[in-house]
Amino acid sequence: MKYQGNPEFSHNQHDKIGILITNLGTPDAPKKADLKRYLREFLSDPRVIEIPRLLWWMILNLIILNIRPRRSAKAYGTVWTERGSPLLFHTQDQADALRQKFQQTHGDNVVLEFAMRYGSPSVDSVIEKMLKQGVRKLLVLPLYPQYCASTTASTFDAVAASFLKQRLIPELRFINHYHDLPAYIQAVADKIRRHWEEHGRADKLIFTYHGIPKRYLLNGDPYHCECHKTARLLAENLGLTKDEYLVSFQSRFGREEWLQPYTDKTLMALPQEGVKSVQLVCPGFSADCLETIEEIGIENRDYFLEAGGERYEYIPALNAEAGHIDMIAELIEQHLHGWSACDDTAHRAHLATQLGAKQ
Repeated sequence: MKYQGNPEFSHNQHDKIGILITNLGTPDAPKKADLKRYLREFLSDPRVIEIPRLLWWMILNLIILNIRPRRSAKAYGTVWTERGSPLLFHTQDQADALRQKFQQTHGDNVVLEFAMRYGSPSVDSVIEKMLKQGVRKLLVLPLYPQYCASTTASTFDAVAASFLKQRLIPELRFINHYHDLPAYIQAVADKIRRHWEEHGRADKLIFTYHGIPKRYLLNGDPYHCECHKTARLLAENLGLTKDEYLVSFQSRFGREEWLQPYTDKTLMALPQEGVKSVQLVCPGFSADCLETIEEIGIENRDYFLEAGGERYEYIPALNAEAGHIDMIAELIEQHLHGWSACDDTAHRAHLATQLGAKQ
């Protein structure tokens, strides 16, 4: 194997600490061709779809990629803005705010970037960029509060795949969840309280999370448990009784059983149980995206109102709000403990040039 080097590498370059935040990803545009390319990358990931590869290849390429891109493009068109995809620009805003915060505390010793697991900017391209900037210690934070193999572990796969072809491998730290971090719980709870102050409370608060197939849980994935722990801690923080909130799972795909109860089915049934007003929050999403804005904000709203509900409110994600940025920065600082930028570059460069290095 030929390992990727850097012809412009300088032995006297000051070593830096890198912080890489990541999220799921988004198509480049709400168009069929862009969705087809994005969905092919996303749905080809064996972490996302755990069925025999040959069988899935035929289903994906002969059926799904000929049907779903047009439908998904239409859905993305309803959430697209002048700044583009909500997930992309919210993550960009988060990275910009965090970069400013760390520059104030660490100066030029820290490089902070963001990447998308699928689509652009890719994990591979951003890691390459950071290594060229002198990053020799890298902290990776996937912005998924609850660990799941389909998201968090898939991000690790992408980071590891990038390292497989690099000659120079940085020290690595990887944060795989923060579902019960007190600062995270407080940030979400504060968001809900601010919504209540402005709009009042509803009959029921629903914590809705992205679903996964039930067999992932049975095979040892802790996602389901971490979602419920987050909800319990939020309920305790908010002073809610068990009758005042519930947990549900959205966005199922295919015919097999996924984590239940399903959000859409739950919303269809609640009006018949006397629940006429609901408020939904998505504690598994660090930024608003198609699944929160269109699926929860629009599609599921219609289900509830058509079933006899009278009031439906979606409480937006934390996005780049100050409290969220402070929380992420606190989490990162905890995991940076003990790391410092290298200051022996002059001595190292002297030795390298003696051996024939140009710089």
